[in-house]
Amino acid sequence: MDTLTLAQLAVLAAASVLVGFSKTSINGANTISLAIFAAVLPARASTGVLLPLLIAGDVLAVYVYRRHAHWPTLLRLFPAVAVGLVAGTLFLKYAGDGAVRASIGAILLVMVGVTLWQRQRQRQRAGAGAGASGDHGAGEAEEGGPGGRRARKTARAQAGAYGVLGGFTTMVANAAGPVMSLYLLSSGMRKLGFLGTSAWFFLIVNVTKVPFSVGLGLIDGPSLLLDAVLVLFVLPGAWLGRRCVDRIDQRLFERIVLAATVLGGLQLLLL
Repeated sequence: MDTLTLAQLAVLAAASVLVGFSKTSINGANTISLAIFAAVLPARASTGVLLPLLIAGDVLAVYVYRRHAHWPTLLRLFPAVAVGLVAGTLFLKYAGDGAVRASIGAILLVMVGVTLWQRQRQRQRAGAGAGASGDHGAGEAEEGGPGGRRARKTARAQAGAYGVLGGFTTMVANAAGPVMSLYLLSSGMRKLGFLGTSAWFFLIVNVTKVPFSVGLGLIDGPSLLLDAVLVLFVLPGAWLGRRCVDRIDQRLFERIVLAATVLGGLQLLLL
């Protein structure tokens, strides 16, 4: 902390405001914060400084949206997330700063592309279904039919893939926000359900990461001292996000999440 200039502290304070804002409104916007922290601090060290701030934001988000979590979605994700956390810990142990930034940026951009492709396919299927007879394909739509079984297999595979990616990205760069945002949006989650499910997910996962981060030397006395200053800026950010979220409609909300993900991915990739 002694080596930081006032200008650098001001930039980190602004990024901390965005941490709080993202936790109670636009989760994907947090990628901008992690890019700022990685630009001001060494990339590996920035993950240790950022983690306690994220947990503070998670606590506030859970308090605000605790009634809106969808627990079946969370329970599907956690086993795959555990695999991703272990993989991310091993990667972080041996990878340098440049490899961490580039890999996370690339993953985020790929996930945006996959989500947009999925949405295009959903629109095409909806259009085809609208022109079909009401009785056509009814058997496959039933839970026990082939269509229902395929849907369940697809949902499990999707939860597994996003869960591993979420665990990996959150461990190496606290960057699981966009990955989970894309998963929840692709699952058709509405705004309040999205925010409540995200809040509980990240509180549980981020607290779980603390022992790993301490073991890797990413959280120590100096990092916690810096956190003690920056956490004061998370609180007004969370209040601002809560005030703004009710004024954002669903379509605009989803577009902002995707745009924030692209921006954060590009920043990490080109930093």
